[in-house]
Amino acid sequence: MHLLSITKVTQDIVLEGNKPAKEVAKSIGKPYSTLLREINPFDDNAKLGAETLMDILRATNEVKPLEYIARSIGYTLKPRTN
Repeated sequence: MHLLSITKVTQDIVLEGNKPAKEVAKSIGKPYSTLLREINPFDDNAKLGAETLMDILRATNEVKPLEYIARSIGYTLKPRTN
């Protein structure tokens, strides 16, 4: 069993989310192959940067990575109400 990581959670939303991965790559201005490498939790030489993560969150409209981060440091994420 693979332990969850922020990179794995992000990979899941890009590859299995509501928007095709190639569209996500185009939306964030990265080549598809570069994006796939950066979100690969098994590639120790590639890193997912904070800015790229933010771009992915915006492009996918997904909060699972934020929920993962919050839970891992003892917080709960809840939507802002206006």
